[in-house]
Amino acid sequence: MAESFAFNIADKLLGKATSLVVEQVCLAGGVYSELENIKATLSTVRAVLLDAEEQQVNNHQLTDWLGKLKDCFYDAEDVLDEFEYDSLQRVVVSEGCIKRKVRHFFSSFKMGNKMKEIRERLDKVAADADKFNLKKMGVNVPVPVLNRKRENYSFVRASDVIGRDDDKENIIQLLMQSSDEENVSVLPLVGIGGLGKTTLAKLVYNDGRVVAHFQKIMWVCVSDEFDVKRLIKEIITSATHGKCDDLPMDELARLLRNELDDKKFLLILDDVWSKNRDKWLELKALLDGGAKGSKIIVTTRDKLVAFVMGTCPMYELKGLSDEECLSLFITCAFKDGRDKQYPRLVGIGKDIVKKCKGLPLAVRTLGGLLYLKAEEKDWLRVRDSEIWKLEQKKDDVLPALKLSYDELPFDLKQCFAFCSLYPKDFEFLNITLIEMWMGQGLIRPSEQNEEMEDIGHRYIDELLQKSFFQDVEEDIPGFFYSFKMHDLVHDLALLVAQPECSMLNFDSENISTKVRHRLPNSICKLHHLQTLNLLGWMRSFTALRTLIIAECPRLSSLPKHLPALENLIIGDCESLDLGNRNGEKEGNIQGFGSLRNLYISELPKLEILPRWLFQVPTSNNLLYLSIDNCENFRALSESLSLTSLDTLVIKDCSELLALPEGMGHLTALRQLQIERCDNLAALPEKMRRLTALTQLKIEGCPKLAERCKPRTGEDWNKIAHVKDIYLNGQKIQVT
Repeated sequence: MAESFAFNIADKLLGKATSLVVEQVCLAGGVYSELENIKATLSTVRAVLLDAEEQQVNNHQLTDWLGKLKDCFYDAEDVLDEFEYDSLQRVVVSEGCIKRKVRHFFSSFKMGNKMKEIRERLDKVAADADKFNLKKMGVNVPVPVLNRKRENYSFVRASDVIGRDDDKENIIQLLMQSSDEENVSVLPLVGIGGLGKTTLAKLVYNDGRVVAHFQKIMWVCVSDEFDVKRLIKEIITSATHGKCDDLPMDELARLLRNELDDKKFLLILDDVWSKNRDKWLELKALLDGGAKGSKIIVTTRDKLVAFVMGTCPMYELKGLSDEECLSLFITCAFKDGRDKQYPRLVGIGKDIVKKCKGLPLAVRTLGGLLYLKAEEKDWLRVRDSEIWKLEQKKDDVLPALKLSYDELPFDLKQCFAFCSLYPKDFEFLNITLIEMWMGQGLIRPSEQNEEMEDIGHRYIDELLQKSFFQDVEEDIPGFFYSFKMHDLVHDLALLVAQPECSMLNFDSENISTKVRHRLPNSICKLHHLQTLNLLGWMRSFTALRTLIIAECPRLSSLPKHLPALENLIIGDCESLDLGNRNGEKEGNIQGFGSLRNLYISELPKLEILPRWLFQVPTSNNLLYLSIDNCENFRALSESLSLTSLDTLVIKDCSELLALPEGMGHLTALRQLQIERCDNLAALPEKMRRLTALTQLKIEGCPKLAERCKPRTGEDWNKIAHVKDIYLNGQKIQVT
């Protein structure tokens, strides 16, 4: 499936090949003519790739050809990346006045051989394009600007749900009943994927009668792995809105009992897959102390899970009727009341929803696909698509999702597939995902010189509108918001990403050598890890661009040489010292020169930002920096020379007392977010210099908020130039 990304890769590679740095390196190395030949071949083959991607569905030979071509593209990109890095390294050595002679990574001979080999491979594969009679297609296919407001994407409002009123009332009545046999009853809610079990459970969970009836209400997503300790933590967090990360099992059990014993509670265990009765009984024993009338709702696709966990008869959710499906489809496909203007389209829509087999997710997805499309041919293409003729499992929702995916603009397909790297039920943050897309080069510049971040926001809006994302929770409208993927949509992302991206365990075997994005699923479970010697087995990973390390309490240092790394996410590593890079002195480290996005959370050893962040070329490339819940973090650094930094986020750093005057060096900063830094008392004078700053959010910082009050606050004049200012969730309106 991932061969459909070939156009994006070619586009990106052509841009890199025409960059001034690469051209200068190739001139110096005597291989400029090879580079020109590569660019010519790229331009020729790029023109027919969109047609090739469309035709490959029914042509396996074409799919194989695209795969070979894509491999050539990637290898060519790796070579050009090495050239760029070599050039940057020479600049750094020169600027650092290092006296020792540095052996260059490439000799002219090696450079020439690499370029010649790539050019010959590319020419050979590209020549086979003539076999397929491909036609040239235009590439100006922008992502449309949508008019639908983002708040309409929430799936938990009753007004957004059709055909579930009776089910909702039935379940609420069951919750209000007390059992004569036990204090805590378990009600399984069973149905196939895409039927709306989670949506229905949310409607019940948020109903005012339910909230008033129970003393505690909690929601936990279980998903594939039934980890009792994790579930206890999440139940406590849901009940208390506090954290309990590093506690032993006996202490967690005590906390859970303290919260729930003798209280009437409602607990939703969403998306349960495990049939392990022993694990369930271990958890249930800790919940049985609830007051009489306590309830647990379990949502699952599997009737055997319902049998193992349930104490009440299962509630089996059925599909929507054709009439209900059509009503939902019209809501998603037309603006309010516009369906009456297009009776022929509604007629075609009736045929389309019959193919959805009563599944709301399929209906929403196809409705979103046809939203704003008034041409009859577009609707007929969906109705008569060949994909409906493929062999399907009973009640299979995937064809509808795949059909919607196939209709995405080519820009979005790779962005969507990239999301497969994250686990099911992962909560995405808009700006974080956009920065990750940017870091991977997945966002294509527009011809209108639009900011890359704005293009990323449009991408997310498009994916939301087509139901690829859901469960939107807005922090501040238009500023920060989060969302998730339905697990079936995640399955689709995994399908279309293969073999481009994959999730693996450390003991995984038979891994495709074509994989370009791999996320070790078990890296967060290395509880006894003392030293993570990445350098030893990463020497060959010269193209590694994203590294995520989480929950490694014994990890003490980072690798010192990841030249292509663009995205680094580090969380919950209590022994990690960011200033220690595998034993090398901090001042001599230049191995993170490509870093664009850095996310730091729960690092108790972090007191001040490491010096290597402020060294060229890292200081020139870093775009996004987030520091979250670092309990001993006290200073950013006075030499805050991050000249390209676009977004700075600081959260839950109670020891942070002041921001440095060096903030004035952040001349490119557009977004600044400061949350729950209780002791942060003032902004630096040089905040006035941040003329690019357009969004400022301050929340949970009482001292700072007082000083930033409009007109009267002592720091107001430092930020009065900022367009959008939010204090404790309220947008400041200055007239």
